[in-house]
Amino acid sequence: MSKLFALKGKIQHYAWGGTHYIPQLLGIESSTEKCAEYWLGAHANAPSVITTANGYQNLDSHIASNRIESLGAEIAENFGRLPFLFKVLDVKDMLSIQVHPTKIEAEKGFKRENELGIPLTAPHRNYKDDNHKPEIMVALSEFWLLHGFLPKNELIERLKTTPEFVDLLPVFEEAGYFGLYKTVMDQSDDDSNRILKPLVNRIMPLYSQGKLDKSTPDYWAAKAVDTAADTDVLDKGIYSIYFFNIVKTNIGEAVFQDAGIPHAYLEGQNMELMANSDNVLRGGLTPKHVDVPELLKHVAFEETIPNVMQGTLQDDNIERIYKTPAPDFELSKIDLKPSETYQSKSKTAQILIVIEGEAKITSNGKTLHIGKGESVFLEANCEYSIVSQSTATLYKATAP
Repeated sequence: MSKLFALKGKIQHYAWGGTHYIPQLLGIESSTEKCAEYWLGAHANAPSVITTANGYQNLDSHIASNRIESLGAEIAENFGRLPFLFKVLDVKDMLSIQVHPTKIEAEKGFKRENELGIPLTAPHRNYKDDNHKPEIMVALSEFWLLHGFLPKNELIERLKTTPEFVDLLPVFEEAGYFGLYKTVMDQSDDDSNRILKPLVNRIMPLYSQGKLDKSTPDYWAAKAVDTAADTDVLDKGIYSIYFFNIVKTNIGEAVFQDAGIPHAYLEGQNMELMANSDNVLRGGLTPKHVDVPELLKHVAFEETIPNVMQGTLQDDNIERIYKTPAPDFELSKIDLKPSETYQSKSKTAQILIVIEGEAKITSNGKTLHIGKGESVFLEANCEYSIVSQSTATLYKATAP
């Protein structure tokens, strides 16, 4: 039996997505509908479809009926399912500021909300499952994000040089990151509007005239207001844009988001690999529910020095692995030159997608030709080789 399958993912239509990138990647017509994410995996909400000898099958049901063959004994025992979800993201408008809980906190929160009888679909529900949600992204274009609190000296300088925030300086000096963040998140709408309105009035004309640089918080704060559905009550997430690191990544550079690190994707396209979970505690830049007391329990109130990873090039000079502490996943990039051969054996399930060029993947006598935007699923203990007549860039998701 072959362990190599053609795989088709599912497009997710969210309001923040673009209309061109994902359709162009997949070779389908651009739509007026927002195409925000392309999911590759076995998530119950949108399982990918594989082509088997018996026709099409959802990946989640294929794995459920062939758990050890698909995942290998160790991953099957530890996770019981495909432990990751692989995505292509096209971020046109900013995503909400979010924090993910640890595994232990997710288990406690999920149990608590179940006992309270809060429906899984309730808009005020915080925990959709009992899993943590670490994630790594690799930029497919110039990509901007917010990532963790600024180092202390930089945050002091930011509060000093933003006229509307000068009064918050003593709060930070006395009560630190926690005191500063709690103060602004607990403000009434009237109080935050009183502080943020003059800021917005000052930066919006500059934004309209194209005078703000993307490396400045003024640019993203103005964009947040420009794209907001409701500007009568200004979003408290605007504060976070000034308190957090603004990070620019170039193509092939990666950032890991662990539990507790507040973050938000701002603009661009990326590959994202994450643990199988929907647990998100929001901190603003969203019309969705923000549970401030719960959020405060999970934020890492410390300075963050962003670690922009280049990945580690392997001995074959073809594969670059982006190592993280997450036990659920491992992401790598495969760059093939003409007639080069990449050879590997999957220890557990793998998903590969071609981002540029075309390639030929062969395993146990079966060959699949995969072009830009096409994907494959490999079961555990599958020996395979990939060659390209031209050049090809693939991304690979697996578990360590």
